Amino acid sequence: MWAKISQAGLESMTFSVGTVLIGRRNRILNLSLAQISSKIFAPDLQDPSLSCNTPQSTQQLQRPVSKMAPTNLSHRRTHNLLLISKLLSLRDTVSPLTLLLDSLEQPARPLIQEYIRRAKLSKVHVTLVAFETLQRPDGVDAFISCRRKRTADIAKEVANAYPAPAPGTTPRRRLILIDSIHPLLGARGNDPPVHLPSYLGSFVAPTTPTATPIHASLVVTYHQDIPLPPNPQPYTPSALSLLTYLATSIITLHSLSHILAQKAARDRSLAAPVFGLEEEQDGVILGRLDHVKGVDKSVEGVVLEMEHRRKSGRGVVEWYVLPPASQYHPQQAKEIVTLLDDHPLYRRPEELEENAGEEEPGSTFELRLTERQRREREGVVLPYFDAQHGDGPGEGGRILYDMGEEDDFDEEEDEI
Repeated sequence: MWAKISQAGLESMTFSVGTVLIGRRNRILNLSLAQISSKIFAPDLQDPSLSCNTPQSTQQLQRPVSKMAPTNLSHRRTHNLLLISKLLSLRDTVSPLTLLLDSLEQPARPLIQEYIRRAKLSKVHVTLVAFETLQRPDGVDAFISCRRKRTADIAKEVANAYPAPAPGTTPRRRLILIDSIHPLLGARGNDPPVHLPSYLGSFVAPTTPTATPIHASLVVTYHQDIPLPPNPQPYTPSALSLLTYLATSIITLHSLSHILAQKAARDRSLAAPVFGLEEEQDGVILGRLDHVKGVDKSVEGVVLEMEHRRKSGRGVVEWYVLPPASQYHPQQAKEIVTLLDDHPLYRRPEELEENAGEEEPGSTFELRLTERQRREREGVVLPYFDAQHGDGPGEGGRILYDMGEEDDFDEEEDEI
């Protein structure tokens, strides 16, 4: 039928079709028959809004990251604690490449030990590529010392360290830890600098095309206080920019005592203190934490600033607190990581109760009510209370009036 109708004849028609469902999201559009004919006879001029598969630009180097804003604290706590549990326990291969950014003020060793502890509980094969570690830590299945070794030999040892699974059995998950990525960023003896994407990809890729694929995760540690050698090619991105782009999850480590000291200074409208090399003083490498009001000297723990990128390109940013290993049993399976907002020294309980309540618009005066004021408001009986229960739109209203003795009352109403 459509073949017998000319395009000019279709464009001359002025009546419209009711509704047409187009696209993956079933968007309802009011289209005239002439517009529909133009889509049929001129497919090259289609409206991009009607396309089901809109290609996204692949030329962007940086992925957009947006903070997740849940409606309340309980939903945010449940969602983000589940996410950090999956990342540290290597469940569902959430992050193939995790980048740890540490410093002299807060090394990444406590977090690496937590990775090893959880991998041991989950029976995950752990391989440690040691550039700085001298002794084999407890719980590591394969310890590869990289002292005076070529990069190609290191890659072969990493591939051979994982035992081949027996036929018909499910292969074990694998965790590969690199305690420092800096020796791979510059020339090592006669070896040229490695190409990071391909070299790191060889650690988690199957050795042969016919090999059984395994679920492997790579955790790389980058020291922010170590300066990098000059880049021989000025137009190439730096190693940190490249690692940040390749990583699915980025975890920056901070000292809990430093975070509490900065929080205490901000609460008093003072400049936040800096520590270590950021002080820019001659001879100062590690910062000294002076006693700050409201901050205990014996505070221990690691603050984790996590940025996780999803497959869709969106991201989640959250702050966590990892307690020291002396505060829990090595075989404990219950989650020990908490949100920084839930730490008793970072935020008071009364502040948590206020944030858990209903969100009200911001203003120059306080709009929130205390629990006592809320109970008293519920007990107040307003006048003409039954007039507030309307019967729906169009039913009108009533005027309730109690007549007194001084009112003049006439049983027969005046006619107007």
